[in-house]
Amino acid sequence: MRLTRLLATAAAIAIIAGPFFTGQAAAETVKVGFITTTSGPFASLGLTQDNAVKLFVAKNGDSSGGHKIEIIRRDETGPNPDVAKRLAQELITRDGAKIITGLVFTPNALAVAPLATESKTPVVIMNAATAMITTRSPYLTRVSLTLPQTTEIFGRWAATKGGMKQALTSVSDYGPGHDAEAAFKQGFTDGGGTVVASVRMPVANPDFVPFLQRILDQKPAGVYAFLPGGTQPTAYVKAFNELGLARAGIKLMPSAEATNESQIDNLGDLAVGLITATHYSAGYQSAKNREFVAAYRAAYNTDPDFFAVGAWDGMQMIYDTVKALDGKIDGDKAMAFIKTWKSESPRGPISIDPVTRDIVQNIYICKVERVNGRLTNVVFETYPAVKDPWKERNK
Repeated sequence: MRLTRLLATAAAIAIIAGPFFTGQAAAETVKVGFITTTSGPFASLGLTQDNAVKLFVAKNGDSSGGHKIEIIRRDETGPNPDVAKRLAQELITRDGAKIITGLVFTPNALAVAPLATESKTPVVIMNAATAMITTRSPYLTRVSLTLPQTTEIFGRWAATKGGMKQALTSVSDYGPGHDAEAAFKQGFTDGGGTVVASVRMPVANPDFVPFLQRILDQKPAGVYAFLPGGTQPTAYVKAFNELGLARAGIKLMPSAEATNESQIDNLGDLAVGLITATHYSAGYQSAKNREFVAAYRAAYNTDPDFFAVGAWDGMQMIYDTVKALDGKIDGDKAMAFIKTWKSESPRGPISIDPVTRDIVQNIYICKVERVNGRLTNVVFETYPAVKDPWKERNK
């Protein structure tokens, strides 16, 4: 009799609890493969991305729409497409990753593209900035920037408002550098300026002195310079000043990597007065950005930069996608949702162009000033809702 009552009680509990346990079983764990650079000379870039990812999870939890998000971290070791391709393949086929993200460098993103197409795996690019990347697979999207977005505007601004009518371009010799070179020339010449020469430098372990000496010998009115993030832009600016280019009256117009918040203190007073075009500044005045900067400073005792905001917004896209698809990540459905995605980012309003799957965002002209004792990229001009101009010209 007692056993009968126990069995009846157990059955009743099972009936009551059944829906709860069924709901729990239905919850999906979505694995996200995060491929970034955490070793080698460019390690600071990936570590900054990872800091932003960790902060996002700390602020938003490790679940979205009731579905746990598991981040699987892998080190691409720098611009190394063979490593990136192998890691992506392992993440998709062995580890069960349903989304791939990260990807600091263009060659690595391009190496992952065919795998994304074959497996229909959405790839959320947090940095790699060569314009044509998203044309290589319908499963690629990007939340960072394209080099033409910032650089073409910068070239046009330099010629029309910056008082510069003659310039030389100086860039790293790989995809983003080539994009930056072409985009600055496009904007600068559209604005009535003339690019008198172009200098390309090795992307790995460059010695800037001979290249800068060539520039000094040519004595252009100004130099536009693009280098990868990390320590190279700082070394370039210091060498530019040490070799006497500034004293010779040559104006330096660097890409935003030179005054990136994670490196700007290394320049000290050399940074003051530098003007750049960028899609993010820690000095941008909005409630969302003030909150982001305060949280990042509290966690890491430094300001966030555009590598950080790209990772932050990439995580927001991933969380929103998981919620929208109720944890069931189908590549085609994910990309259909991503094409409609928009967000109020710390950098301002952002959205995805449904045709190109590239980000649409504000571009800011900034000048480095000391604000409350801190070197800050102060926004003084805004170009709203900019699409990638390279794709606009090459439809």
